[in-house]
Amino acid sequence: MKIWKGLAGTALIVSLLAGCGAGGGNHAANNESAGGESSGGKSVNLKMFIAQPRLKEHYDKYIDAFVAKEKAEKNIDVSVQLEMPPADTAPQILKTRLASNDAPDVFAIHAVNEIPPFYKAGYLEDLSDQPFVGKLLDSVKPSVMTEDGKIVAVPLETLSWGYLYNKQIFEEQGLTPPTTLTEMKTVVEKLKQNNITPFILSDKEAWIPQLFLPLSIGQLVNTENPDFIERMNQDQGSFTEMKGMFDIIDLVYANGTKNGLEVGGDDGAAMFAQGKAAMWVQGPWYAETILKSNPDLRFGVAALPINDNPDATMINLSTSTSLAVSKTSKNKEVALDFVNYVLDDKDSSAFFQALKFNPVATVHDYSSYPWVDDAMVYVKEGKSYQDLRIPQAVKDESGKALQSYIAGQISQDDVLTALDKAWKSYNKVNK
Repeated sequence: MKIWKGLAGTALIVSLLAGCGAGGGNHAANNESAGGESSGGKSVNLKMFIAQPRLKEHYDKYIDAFVAKEKAEKNIDVSVQLEMPPADTAPQILKTRLASNDAPDVFAIHAVNEIPPFYKAGYLEDLSDQPFVGKLLDSVKPSVMTEDGKIVAVPLETLSWGYLYNKQIFEEQGLTPPTTLTEMKTVVEKLKQNNITPFILSDKEAWIPQLFLPLSIGQLVNTENPDFIERMNQDQGSFTEMKGMFDIIDLVYANGTKNGLEVGGDDGAAMFAQGKAAMWVQGPWYAETILKSNPDLRFGVAALPINDNPDATMINLSTSTSLAVSKTSKNKEVALDFVNYVLDDKDSSAFFQALKFNPVATVHDYSSYPWVDDAMVYVKEGKSYQDLRIPQAVKDESGKALQSYIAGQISQDDVLTALDKAWKSYNKVNK
């Protein structure tokens, strides 16, 4: 665990377990709950939940600065209790906490996937009148807005993604990112002929094979099956319409590194950084981890071909990790101060740059990254789409089902049936 204290310097609390710090042993929390005062000022124990443990050192530094700012400007002694579970288990942990009235004061959610159901459930504080809102780029603001026009989160990550490729390997082999599935097969064969493994496989965490869902379904919806999401929401569609997504899935898993189901995301990033394979179906959110392992690596972002229609080879545009404030927070003043500090005029540029996140606000004064420029080539050509609102429960199910499929335990039809069932179950609960 890590506790930041305004008076006595900083000590660290990072928990990988649900509920860590919710009980005794945190004197700052006990003081706050009893209305405690410290050195003539107010004492607050702020609980945060951010499922990005690989970026812990950057959050530590920024939270330290926030604690010092609250003490200097408001004479509030803030203790921050930061919970950073892995991405694979975080959604269920957070849902359990929210449903049991044990909500963190500030918590990370996926803007596209989770804002609609969390807002409907009454978990999210309305942030529309907060100062940070006026700083948001016009292209980003809608992603953290509800259907009735309320801003309910501050965005951290905006994404332009498909798959990552090693530019040095591609250049040495005279390759360019393919625009069709047939071209991808040619790239794969050329790499294999030169004893280069085509793909990194790292599927120990279910959210990683899940990435094939938004990529393949997103491209198919934007070319061949435009009303698929609407019909699925009405129990009138089926994933059997999308069986073609297995063409790219099967190609990747037939031509990847060994023992992928035993390899997690961080190890996959290290393997990619070391040139163990030429491509990785993964997003640039791993840029910081990759470059920490190999600062000299040149990698790019390209759209993943799923069939032989070049118009379907598109970049996914999304806002993912965003910070919300609990509607039931007892420390709302300090929680609101923190989400506004996330887009601080002076300090946030260095924070976002250290995280390797794209600029999201008018106050951000740093340039975008080379891999962002790669993705923008597709965007400027009209070959991009906004991330689909696929229910998180369906995405979670796709990750688990694809793990079983990769292991040879279930068939393609079993995967499709599981996805249909998950969506219908979601509809029953959310109608």
